Amino acid sequence: MNAAIDAFKALGHRHRLMIFRTLLQAVPDGLTAGGLSERMGIAPSGMSFHLAHLQAAGLVSAYQNGRNVHYVVQPPQVRGLLGFLAEDCCGGRPELCGPGFDNTSDLKEEGPMTERPYNVLFLCTGNSARSIIAEAVMAREGQGRFRSFSAGSNPAGTVHPYALDLLRNLNHDVATFRSKNWDEFAVEGAPEMDFVFTVCDNAANEVCPVWPGQPISAHWGVPDPAAVTGTEAVKRQAFADTYRMMLNRISIFANLPLESLDRLVLQKRLDDVGKARAAT
Repeated sequence: MNAAIDAFKALGHRHRLMIFRTLLQAVPDGLTAGGLSERMGIAPSGMSFHLAHLQAAGLVSAYQNGRNVHYVVQPPQVRGLLGFLAEDCCGGRPELCGPGFDNTSDLKEEGPMTERPYNVLFLCTGNSARSIIAEAVMAREGQGRFRSFSAGSNPAGTVHPYALDLLRNLNHDVATFRSKNWDEFAVEGAPEMDFVFTVCDNAANEVCPVWPGQPISAHWGVPDPAAVTGTEAVKRQAFADTYRMMLNRISIFANLPLESLDRLVLQKRLDDVGKARAAT
């Protein structure tokens, strides 16, 4: 109840409602505060004020893209508001209100989930940059629905310092990250994986590991930022680009209606995410 009240309060201002609608049209990449100001004719100081209100209500989040901060809508919160409004409609059967109106509101103040979270493993060759970044993003974007892991087929043994610097600057907890072999997840007693994503780059002739068993898997190839040459600024920008690509893909994945998609449809959706972002 309180979360819904906070969200509606934030949207109860003409400019904030317009900003929110504009950001909905910009999913999944979002927009910068400057871009929003130009589109809507709102002064930068006013835009910062309104974005802060939307962030405080959990409707909007921000991520670093190079030197720019992009603001993005949180789709689970949107679904949560719809679910909250529809909870008691149609004689206690909110599914009758149409698609998107269900009784699974993310804003309902209930106890912890009874079902275990989905386990997601990100694989690459060295487990020093791309898969580590993906693990960090998934841990944040998963919002309790997912547990994230990463590993490598030929681990470097250390996490790249630029990856750690980037994640620290974006307020990720890096204390538990380490470069490790995927064998750790193939032994008895290891977490059972529901999803496995390979993030190595076939275009650069990397050999991607193949995970055995029955998890749903997809290839989300990303160029290796550790292989980029040039100035320190150029190298660090490559890591920021990797983070942006992972955030875009994982945000889409984390907001898919997994429970309502059959395996074949879900597989295609995940494959399309990797192909679309690779083409971009």
